[in-house]
Amino acid sequence: MKTAKRLDGIGEYYFSQKLREIDELNKQGKNVINLGIGSPDLPPHPDVIRVLQEESPKPNVHAYQSYKGSPVLRTAIAAWYKRWYDVELNPDTEILPLIGSKEGIMHICMTYLDEGDGALVPNPGYPTYRSAVKLAGGECVDYSLTPGSGWYPDFDELENLVRSQGRIKLMWVNYPHMPTGNLPDKGLFERLVAFGKKHGILICHDNPYSFILNDNPMSLLSVPGAKDVVVELNSLSKSQNMAGWRVGTLSGAKERIDEVLRFKSNMDSGMFLPLQLAAAKALSLGKEWYDSVNAVYRERRVKVFELLELLGCEFSKEQVGMFVWARIPASYSDGYALSDKVLYECGVFITPGGIFGSAGKGYVRVSLCAPVVKFQESIERIKAKAL
Repeated sequence: MKTAKRLDGIGEYYFSQKLREIDELNKQGKNVINLGIGSPDLPPHPDVIRVLQEESPKPNVHAYQSYKGSPVLRTAIAAWYKRWYDVELNPDTEILPLIGSKEGIMHICMTYLDEGDGALVPNPGYPTYRSAVKLAGGECVDYSLTPGSGWYPDFDELENLVRSQGRIKLMWVNYPHMPTGNLPDKGLFERLVAFGKKHGILICHDNPYSFILNDNPMSLLSVPGAKDVVVELNSLSKSQNMAGWRVGTLSGAKERIDEVLRFKSNMDSGMFLPLQLAAAKALSLGKEWYDSVNAVYRERRVKVFELLELLGCEFSKEQVGMFVWARIPASYSDGYALSDKVLYECGVFITPGGIFGSAGKGYVRVSLCAPVVKFQESIERIKAKAL
């Protein structure tokens, strides 16, 4: 049976493949410490779990739900955006709950991209942007992010790409940036909105990391007039420790929400209502919740810095999010070489930066999603091998 042409050039997701390899190594007794994936190992707030437990036994919560999500959840999302980002959203028309923000990336591409349409994709950047564009029939147009520019887009390059490529319909941006952990500033967000308006390009902002080790969460929708050209994805996976719950949201102008809903409503039938109610509870948590989560990540990050220094890597201590991005020593050909050496000689997995694009080949990324004891054990293993 021949697969569809849309899968040409689309490989299995890197982590899906790598986890199988790690599983095989563990079966051989290697006891690999996985410091690669950003899957929070901490639980949600106890009150969130309590709401799920209390609501699930009720007899009237098991039917199909609204394609636009529960009004309770949409109202909670709107209040969350107002409280933390100072962004006004109409919960009835400008919010669309998602089964995780990753599906939203695919929904947006399927909604707006015809065959041959271009989409600006950051290099380095989250690999799903690229695969979703290709699966929708679009063409990826890379724009460069470099340490010299603070991992910000070069707007002269963007202008040249628009002139030379044509038919560019949307642009993927992601700040705080993954994998580099770089923060945005107001000026960057204003320039992105202006760029989108000038060229009629939909600016798609993926914003799941704004609460992790960051005291100043920002939304691209906070820029005046942003709703004219911006949609924003957000997620409870990272900031609320609910990655496996699959709860995200898309926010933007009513027209954009209605357009994406035309596609999404043909793909799923909504989320389990008790899960949505528990998510609404999670969004009501105060600053003490985020402070408690960040205290854990801050302690772990000190250990990651120690580990990376042992490997001879260079990195900024100002980066935020649940990863640390680091330049590899010149003695390694690329991040894959260092990652494989640490994996096969020390039984520790760190992510090669090349999976995020060609601009990431000279880097590695380490996740903060492991207990301090695991980081310390990783350090001891690396010391023992004198890497």
